[in-house]
Amino acid sequence: MQNEVNRRKFITNITKGVGSAVILSSPLVSFASGFLRKPVTVGEIIDLFKKEVPHVMGADTVDTLKAGDRDIVVTGIVTTMFATIEVIRKAIALEANFIIAHEPTFYNHHDETKWLENDEVYRYKADLLKQYNIAVWRNHDYIHSTKPDGVTDGLAEQLEWKKYQEANQVIYNLPAGLTLKALINHLKTKLHVQTVRYIGNLDQLCKKILFLPGAPGGTTQIKTTSKMKPDVLVCGEISEWETAEYVRDARAKGQQLSLVVVGHIASEEPGSAFMAQWLKNKFPEIKTSHVPAGNSLSFL
Repeated sequence: MQNEVNRRKFITNITKGVGSAVILSSPLVSFASGFLRKPVTVGEIIDLFKKEVPHVMGADTVDTLKAGDRDIVVTGIVTTMFATIEVIRKAIALEANFIIAHEPTFYNHHDETKWLENDEVYRYKADLLKQYNIAVWRNHDYIHSTKPDGVTDGLAEQLEWKKYQEANQVIYNLPAGLTLKALINHLKTKLHVQTVRYIGNLDQLCKKILFLPGAPGGTTQIKTTSKMKPDVLVCGEISEWETAEYVRDARAKGQQLSLVVVGHIASEEPGSAFMAQWLKNKFPEIKTSHVPAGNSLSFL
């Protein structure tokens, strides 16, 4: 008799356990559990990424909020090179209220806006962000200070050149080499650009490539080229009267040095893709989208 009672208790407990498992695995409970997660704020996301950097930025960092505030609860995130009006509209459509941009939002390095107070373009953009309570944080100094640099890491990944990248992150050694023309075609395909500017012989074989994304300035581009002696310098942006003239003179004296200018945005947009992946890994419950800003210029 006692054995029969114990058997019934065992069956009852098993049934309860199975029933609980079915309920907990049901779509309704899984859906509801999403509401039980602790809300994540803009400030919490910023602070977590800052921990990726081994040192604290100085007071002069440009990585500040350009719109919104730290206490906004994040509903979705967009990463991009520029928080353009078109990107903002796409963020609204995606129900994302946090934009992480690599470059300025208001047309100057420090996003100073006093001089723009009466400008209708500035006012439209600022009002659009305010209307939808969207926060914009610039992530420039921090992402460039991660180890490895998040922008060049994303660039190497997009170019499929990780295995050719030296420890300094800016030199790529291609064992077989590419002609300058083939190299340009590879860059156009991988970086999604239709045209580039270049100096050099399209038949030249390029094995050692120096890639300096963004706009580090003519002095940095020239000094690094002089020191590392690449076959070709690939860069984002130049001052035509600096780097281009240096390369022209280098070729005139007999050096086999070429130059390819892919555009600032194309050269650093992979960093925003890198940032999107970091966010997806750290905050899988928040929808994160990489929205390329695209080139502001067209070419005939």
